[in-house]
Amino acid sequence: MNFLLEILIMILAVVLLWILFILLFFNSEIKAVKERDPAAKSHLEVVLLYSGLHAIIFYRIANFLVKLRIPILPRAISQFARFLTGIEIHPAAQIGKSLFIDHGMGVVIGETTIVGDNVTLYQGVTLGGTGKEKGKRHPTIGNNVVIGTGAKVLGNISVGDNSYVGANAVVIKDVPPDSTAVGVPARITRQGGKKIEEKLDHVHVLDPIMESIDELKKRISDLEKK
Repeated sequence: MNFLLEILIMILAVVLLWILFILLFFNSEIKAVKERDPAAKSHLEVVLLYSGLHAIIFYRIANFLVKLRIPILPRAISQFARFLTGIEIHPAAQIGKSLFIDHGMGVVIGETTIVGDNVTLYQGVTLGGTGKEKGKRHPTIGNNVVIGTGAKVLGNISVGDNSYVGANAVVIKDVPPDSTAVGVPARITRQGGKKIEEKLDHVHVLDPIMESIDELKKRISDLEKK
């Protein structure tokens, strides 16, 4: 009985140390979750139950080992994180502070990807390559970028600061700053330089195709009236 009690105390101590470690070193990521997810009720809930945060923690550890040039172990950690969270982040990717991965299942971040600060990724996002080319083959994502559910950003391209990639978009060309990319393949529309992440508004996104169709409908209606 005493042996079981000692085991339980050890497990509790490890859990408490793990929570303290996360609170100390991942405060910006926890704040990002709290600010951008209305479902997050407390810091403790975020620390214990948010798979996106867990994936980032494992990535930071693996990335630190990559910088020390330790072989195999970083990839082993990333694959373990993938098993636990459904999120695959290559340990050699470069990720800035305050990344928020919402839900996260199916998110893939490739080896030479560069992600700026305050970026938000939704489930099913792929930051991937387009072939077997060497060198920089994955995208560069700027600061304050939001990438919607199921979107694919492929190849050595850049998404500028304060931009939004719509749900299920396939982006294969550069996206300028303060822009929105929607459709397959993605087309670019402006958002007046407004930072979309402030409201995370996925409903009122400008779609250049629908705008053209609406304009055509208006012209047809005007011609019919004449």
